[in-house]
Amino acid sequence: KFIDSLYMEESIYNLIPKEYVPPAKQPLYKSKYSHKIPPTASTFGHHTTSVPKVSNVEGYIEEIQGPHTNKGAISTMGHARGTAKKDPNSFTKKSTGTMGRSLPPVSREGSRTQKEEKQRKPPVPTKDEKPIMGLASKKNFIVANAVDNILSQAKTTEKPVDFLKKEDYGRVPRYLENSKENINREYEHIRMLQRMEDEQREREKFMMNNEELKLLREGLKRKWDMVNKEYQQITHISKIDTVGLKRKKEQCEKELAQLEKDLEKLNKGFVFVDTTA
Repeated sequence: KFIDSLYMEESIYNLIPKEYVPPAKQPLYKSKYSHKIPPTASTFGHHTTSVPKVSNVEGYIEEIQGPHTNKGAISTMGHARGTAKKDPNSFTKKSTGTMGRSLPPVSREGSRTQKEEKQRKPPVPTKDEKPIMGLASKKNFIVANAVDNILSQAKTTEKPVDFLKKEDYGRVPRYLENSKENINREYEHIRMLQRMEDEQREREKFMMNNEELKLLREGLKRKWDMVNKEYQQITHISKIDTVGLKRKKEQCEKELAQLEKDLEKLNKGFVFVDTTA
């Protein structure tokens, strides 16, 4: 009981390797019936028989020799035993094992290159190899610690810095002054762009003087007289039976209406011109 309690709990005795006792191997199972008996009412592997339907319908447990066998040449999930051996003359030839690509260079020592040999990891330890146990260091840690403390330099304590006695105490930092100057330059640039935009807008919209209005009215009146004269010539025709005359009459009516609207606008006291429209 004492030994069992030591193995159940943490104990230094658990570090002692225990002797391995292999478990008892069970005997291999072997059926008492022959493996040459066809399965009962099976349709598998009896294509050589003259009646290819089912085999061993009666359920015989003893081998019965008949005129036909219940198995074909390759009816056992693969080739027959001994027929799958490789031909010693059909080995892989040079430049034929990588689908047309050239094979990697082979070292003199073996089939692998020297670079692959260097990159290979060490083999996995076998089950018979045991780790090295019981290693102990002869170093005296107490003496080594004392020597390290004696040879080490003493820690120096830095004096606290009094920021109130610095030369630039209370002054505005230089980076803040640079930031203010950059902001002021940006504001000035924005105001200049706004002034230029306002001036451009004022130049695009202006008021016409009286002389310009007078000349424009006279020009529109002369054009109205010309269009009206042409329109009057068409209205005297009793029957407009062509497409050209009809279209010309409609065009004259549109031009007269537009000219009358323009003259009405120019008859106002102040006329402003928007060049952006």
